[in-house]
Amino acid sequence: MTSLLEQAEQVLEKAQSGINPRWYPRYHLAPRAGWMNDPNGLVWFDGWYHAFYQHHPYSPKWGPMHWGHARSKDLVHWEHLPVALAPEGPADKDGCFSGSAVVDGDTLALIYTGHKFHGPSDTDDNLYQVQCLATSRDGIHFERHGKVIDTPPGLHHFRDPKVWREGEFWYMVVGSRVENTGQVRLYRSTDLREWHDEGIFAEADEGKGFMWECPDFFPLGEKRVLMFSPQGMAAEGYHYRNLFQSGYLLGDWQPGQPFTHSGQFTELDHGHDFYAPQSFLTPDGRRIVIGWLDMWESSMPEQQDGWAGMLSLPRELSLVDGRVRMKPAAEVTALRGSYYPTPVRCLNNQNVLVAANADAVEVQLAWDLSASTAEQFGIALGDGLRIYVDDQAGRLVVERRYPEYSLEGTRSIPLPADSVLSLRIFIDRSSVEVFVNDGDACLSSRIYPQPGERDISLFANLGKASLYDAGYWSLDK
Repeated sequence: MTSLLEQAEQVLEKAQSGINPRWYPRYHLAPRAGWMNDPNGLVWFDGWYHAFYQHHPYSPKWGPMHWGHARSKDLVHWEHLPVALAPEGPADKDGCFSGSAVVDGDTLALIYTGHKFHGPSDTDDNLYQVQCLATSRDGIHFERHGKVIDTPPGLHHFRDPKVWREGEFWYMVVGSRVENTGQVRLYRSTDLREWHDEGIFAEADEGKGFMWECPDFFPLGEKRVLMFSPQGMAAEGYHYRNLFQSGYLLGDWQPGQPFTHSGQFTELDHGHDFYAPQSFLTPDGRRIVIGWLDMWESSMPEQQDGWAGMLSLPRELSLVDGRVRMKPAAEVTALRGSYYPTPVRCLNNQNVLVAANADAVEVQLAWDLSASTAEQFGIALGDGLRIYVDDQAGRLVVERRYPEYSLEGTRSIPLPADSVLSLRIFIDRSSVEVFVNDGDACLSSRIYPQPGERDISLFANLGKASLYDAGYWSLDK
């Protein structure tokens, strides 16, 4: 009898040759074929970075979750490995949902949510989510150990465990939902198998989320960060514009003590598409985050091409003046090929071509805001994407216009107080990631240019715009 893992591999091997590459990323991690969502189990083990992810190998639509798997020596060049987990047991018969990975001596341990229905799947009353364990010595083939934490009484949504070691104990945070209130629960263990319930770690105020997904908890600087993805936050002006958000609470914690925090939820990324980020430590101690570069219930045109979903670039976190900053990991510069400086330094009511037919580039711009008077000025990719300063609103705007796919609209952030606006803009075949002023803000969105719509240009409307510096690198995988 062929196992579900073997079946998944056979399907993927056949399907990947039929992928239409027009929007398939050149330098981001995406599935060989089929569906991808949340990153899972990000970890350094036995000389490799490992990235697992939520995966449906049988179609480019969400389905019974497997764990896809890839590894890298440098965080930017990824090698696909066999599917690591399939819904094969009684504890996860309807899906291997999100989770994390830790190194326990010479063993790589995956801790994930087993998703199952006891009866028809059309009601949450029959839904049960439990936390499961699988281990590996080689980092590729996993032995399943089944359920290690059962569903707490009265709960149904109870998922996405993140595990870390502190002192003599392992700790785990798990997202949960009690009626219409999102929570994070805490557990403690000595062996990853027997867990003690430490109670509610944090929970939402009214209107701040009916479910807190994908929690992560880690030290950063002198503080502790609780990072999570709340579902059910209403938009407030320019904030919380996406269906679901990703962000953090900043506070203090010691084992055995409550988590005390400011209560101020801060978004991590201000673009259209960023969800379920997970963090891990590099061997040299940097805190790196990777997220899902998509958004639930948003159009995903690549589904017609046999695949769906991709992960963000790796991003290094730091704590500066009480705020989490996020910038591309240093390893990303290894992608750089040739550099092409842009000769123009001042635009006056004009549009200047910078690069023709660009599908994998890093653009670097430094605008002189004090010397710029145009109502709008910035950079465009064809007719579908503009990243520009709106001088009247005092905001940096990412605007995408792909009406044929029902993907239109803007996301924006306030302009910095100083006179220099420095941008690192990473454009791939179907994504853009904009990093502002060395990590002060980030905006990430999916894009879907048609053939002939990949020319990059700079523009200034109704006035002039001045640049200190401008150019781009071709990015080679």
